[in-house]
Amino acid sequence: MDVPGPERRLAAVLAADMVGFSRLMEVDEAGTLARLKTHRVELIDPAITKNRGRIIKTTGDGLLVEFHSVVDAVLCAAEVQHRMARRNADVPPPRWIQFRIGINLGDVIVDQNDIFGDGVNVAARLETLAEPGGICVSSAVRDQLGERLDGVAFEDIGEQNVKNIARAIRVYRIRLEDVPASTPAGATAAAKPTGKSKKPSIAVLPFANMSGDPEQEFFADGLTEDIITELSRFHDLLVISRNSTFVYKGKSVKVQDVGREFGVDYVIEGSVRKAGDRVRVTVQLIDAETDRHIWAERYDGELKDIFAIQDEMTRAIAATLPGRVEAATHDRANRKPTDNMAAYECVLAAKVLHHRSNREDNARAQLLLDRALELDASYAHAHAWKACVLGQTWVYNWCADRDATFQQVASELETALVLDDNDADVHRILAALNLNRDDHDKATYHQERALALNPNYDLVVVQQGELLTWLGRPEEGIDWIKKAMRLNPYHPERFWSHLGRAYYCAEKYAEAAEALSRISRPDHTHHAFLAGIFAQMGNAVAAGAHAAEVLKREPAFSVANHLSTQHYKREVDRQRYEAGLLRAGLPP
Repeated sequence: MDVPGPERRLAAVLAADMVGFSRLMEVDEAGTLARLKTHRVELIDPAITKNRGRIIKTTGDGLLVEFHSVVDAVLCAAEVQHRMARRNADVPPPRWIQFRIGINLGDVIVDQNDIFGDGVNVAARLETLAEPGGICVSSAVRDQLGERLDGVAFEDIGEQNVKNIARAIRVYRIRLEDVPASTPAGATAAAKPTGKSKKPSIAVLPFANMSGDPEQEFFADGLTEDIITELSRFHDLLVISRNSTFVYKGKSVKVQDVGREFGVDYVIEGSVRKAGDRVRVTVQLIDAETDRHIWAERYDGELKDIFAIQDEMTRAIAATLPGRVEAATHDRANRKPTDNMAAYECVLAAKVLHHRSNREDNARAQLLLDRALELDASYAHAHAWKACVLGQTWVYNWCADRDATFQQVASELETALVLDDNDADVHRILAALNLNRDDHDKATYHQERALALNPNYDLVVVQQGELLTWLGRPEEGIDWIKKAMRLNPYHPERFWSHLGRAYYCAEKYAEAAEALSRISRPDHTHHAFLAGIFAQMGNAVAAGAHAAEVLKREPAFSVANHLSTQHYKREVDRQRYEAGLLRAGLPP
């Protein structure tokens, strides 16, 4: 009787290995493992699943994956290498996590959940031939792919003799187009030139210790380092590293010389002065080209807990500065003809128009964002803001087809997430999108990611308060919204709307009315909230007046339709709002 042999099949095998794993573990074992786990959870494993791969085995620094198609295998590898390059853009080079990837199409032996054989061995050897951040494939993969994948080119590096394989292997290196300019040296091909203008750049000079107390030197240095770290979280700022700017510590410098040396647009100077039990920090933002002061602020605090004071001042400075830089850059851009504006400046101008919250400016913002994406289709931040601006048309019903617009918002965000999943704006807007779908769990996930990526971004912080209100935790929401207002004293008026809604949910009706009264141009939804507020307070005259204003502005208004746009997770919160609207005399 014949004994059946082992199961064999043809498979596309991907072998990946982390570059410099031992060195990184020696330097920072816990941090390296944590970052590697994050990359696996957020990037690598989802990419494998999306491309229908199956993880066969993992090691501490590598993994073996089986695909049914070489197309799926190469698409998965390309996505991982693209997105890892972007993730490394915000990390110092010594801490870069990079992968080598090898892909082979060959015969494998199947043993339960594992695979063995020549097909696996060749993939493993191809991986060792790849550059950091690169992909090598066998001739079998090259032949199967042909020219089917856009943006993928092959470089023939000839026949290679590798360990434990008797025959020479024909190897091709994959060259990926449109890899970001931040891709580490030695990785896949450099990006093609695009129309993206350079980000506004900034150098933070070491803060001067004016106390005459050498022991306060650590406070000044620590404050400077923390500000550099926090500003680096803003993707649209290029921040010069601490190692570069600290060469100026203790020296008298000219701002214009610093600007020329580092090639930056702006310079931050500051000083720390201790007097008795108090500390005073002054900060100045200076245009490096003109030596003109753009913004200055002074912060005072008690020295009871010097580290708490340092954290508080860091948060305040880091939250305020990007807005001042953005305003100054916008002034520069306004002096240029619109059709010459490069991608970043288009996005910047679009943001300003978006915050005006009217239909005409929204339409102009969309045109600017379309122009930005014509100049640079891989600009994640532009895709994210296009989603945000389109979302505004959906919220205010300024679009012809609401369903199509909502799908377009989702599509733009999906593109932005693939291009850069470390952009806080991408996750902030994804949180808002999922909230509009009443998917509170997904909204919470993306909101937490946004908050982790940039805890001092006022739009993220205020949205944390808004989300907590929808989740039925308005008291916490109020604290977060007030924090956002402190972070950005120049905040948009809509922050008052978020605060008013949180107060209403917390049954603090007088405070809710006061917050909503700060809005200079209320729309029918604000009047609806005010009608409900005054009804709950027993002020029938005021409630009726606001209800009449609602119907004047929106004759087809009904409580049922309006409630469908509200995203309360708890029924008790929805019923409280409904009761106020009906009591105010609004039609059910």
